[in-house]
Amino acid sequence: MSVLIETSGMSVGYTGQPALRDVDFTIASGEIVTVVGPNGSGKSTLVKTLMGLLKPTAGKVRRAEGLRIGYVPQRLHIDTTLPMTVARFLSLPDRRTPDETARMLRRVGAPGLEARQMTRLSGGQFQRVLLARALLARPGLLILDEPTQGLDQPGVADFYRLIEEVRRELGCAVLLVSHDLHVVMRASDRVICLNGHVCCEGTPESVVSAPEYRALFGGEAQGALALYAHHHDHSHERDGAETEHAH
Repeated sequence: MSVLIETSGMSVGYTGQPALRDVDFTIASGEIVTVVGPNGSGKSTLVKTLMGLLKPTAGKVRRAEGLRIGYVPQRLHIDTTLPMTVARFLSLPDRRTPDETARMLRRVGAPGLEARQMTRLSGGQFQRVLLARALLARPGLLILDEPTQGLDQPGVADFYRLIEEVRRELGCAVLLVSHDLHVVMRASDRVICLNGHVCCEGTPESVVSAPEYRALFGGEAQGALALYAHHHDHSHERDGAETEHAH
């Protein structure tokens, strides 16, 4: 696995106030890494710095040469008075052929929406169209900032399943920013707990059990751990069944 982005001793601040300090972070090709942390913990600052939109006040950020980043923002406001079809939106900033557009919309589970106005989409459709646009850039790294806000529980689970499929097919790395601990635990290879600095990081089980994590998330941490264990057991049973089936 090749390293796509690496930071060492990175600090970032606004008007003299440090938002992040001494962050050592790496993400390698094919990994799904999740950043969790309370509001104001520096999650969005981290994303902006990794994307090159903010400059660190100390330390370094190294990106693999030619790394393409696909980005699904937390919120995107589209002026309701502005006519903008899905097809037009997907052709910004790079023009896409109708074939490319149709294929990608099918891939993200939103087929046939090309002529629909962006402002007339449901929350779930809107997120899938944003994902389609990010994937059309053929990213080596896909960054999703709180991508499931406003979706109901089944919608959230569907969206994360789709992300796992996309990662398998494209081999891209995925960086998720989330506070939805329960779902994130199921989808991640590695979790980074952030609160102005990296409090703890590691596999989902090790992070959920860490005292720093419990101090930040309290009772929610227990629920996430129970759910992770439950999912893990079932996925092992599934894997076992598939292996037997393969024989």
